[in-house]
Amino acid sequence: MELSMPPSQIYVEKTLAILKPDIVDKEEEIQDIILRSGFTIVQRRKLHLSPEHCSNFYVEQYGKMFFPNLTAYMSSGPLVAMILARHKAISYWNELLGPSNSLVAKETHPDSLRAIYGTDELRNALHGSNDFAAAEREIRFMFPAVIVEPIPVGQAAKDYLNLYVTPTLLKGLTELCKQKPADPFIWLADWLLKNNPNKPKLCHHPIAEEPY
Repeated sequence: MELSMPPSQIYVEKTLAILKPDIVDKEEEIQDIILRSGFTIVQRRKLHLSPEHCSNFYVEQYGKMFFPNLTAYMSSGPLVAMILARHKAISYWNELLGPSNSLVAKETHPDSLRAIYGTDELRNALHGSNDFAAAEREIRFMFPAVIVEPIPVGQAAKDYLNLYVTPTLLKGLTELCKQKPADPFIWLADWLLKNNPNKPKLCHHPIAEEPY
């Protein structure tokens, strides 16, 4: 008797890449470098972030001296966000980018993207996620509808549901019992949309959404 084996799952790591406002006009040649480096461009969008959205995106940098200049720079014009995929995408993309300070990159990694396209410590041309947790958060910020793998299963899935889903769902069901609407399914769906604590803070006002 043959044992049924679960289907194998192939997980390809993803990272977020951003072409910052001052190099958007170099998008075509940078995309060519990305593709020749073995990456797949999974999704792409062009958008213009407000200073508030930039503050939310760079929330971990809040309080640092350069933070106001950073948000001003990132909101100064349209940018291009891309989800890149390949084996070890995060580390390979950061290696391709080079040091975060473009002046240092020009000295130590002259062939890196920030050495070629960056200007100084602040205007370093491109962004890359630092690690898996950052990539997951940043991809969801820029692409709210995307599913970030790996999808939790087993105990990890139960833990995720208990932490992120069940508390909100219980509140919604409790309110549903109080309201007793004529169509409970539609009511609950609307309530969950309005009260989702995990919804992105990014409003969708891209100045140019281009199909890829």
